[in-house]
Amino acid sequence: MEERKYAFSWDLLGNLDVGRPNLGKFTRVEVYRLMQFTLRDIIESKFGTEEADKVFYEAGRLAGHVFYDHFLPKTDDVGEFVKMLQSALKEMKIGVLRVESMTHGAEKITLTVDEDLDCSGLPEIDYETCVYDEGFIAGLLENFTGKQYLVKEIDCWCTGDRTCRFTADMTAD
Repeated sequence: MEERKYAFSWDLLGNLDVGRPNLGKFTRVEVYRLMQFTLRDIIESKFGTEEADKVFYEAGRLAGHVFYDHFLPKTDDVGEFVKMLQSALKEMKIGVLRVESMTHGAEKITLTVDEDLDCSGLPEIDYETCVYDEGFIAGLLENFTGKQYLVKEIDCWCTGDRTCRFTADMTAD
């Protein structure tokens, strides 16, 4: 197997204090979306919508795993996990997370993300766009529980809702 040139490593994010001493760690949402949607456009044009969705879901899932490892202190308490996650997402201006419902063992969760980085403010287009977020949420939950999840967006800003709503279902490995 050929050695991968860009296998994810936190080192790829660099030292922003050194590399961006004047501009800092933050940029505008339009720049993030420019990268996301042009990348998605190229993947979709070369490989189709279904494959682009798979790539974005898996990229989000990987991001969720590494985000959890890097930014969230370990806990076994689901309430504490949710509080820490809400705080981290808000502090980093990713979105405002709310848990609407959760079964006792976190097998089934419904949650919302307001002011979502990926789509809040986009025009209505009659389909959900937050596939990356689905994977991101799955990765976070998988690291917390040690179980796999299937996450699906059921409401989206782009479908006329003013929040993104997701269901997360623990899968039977």
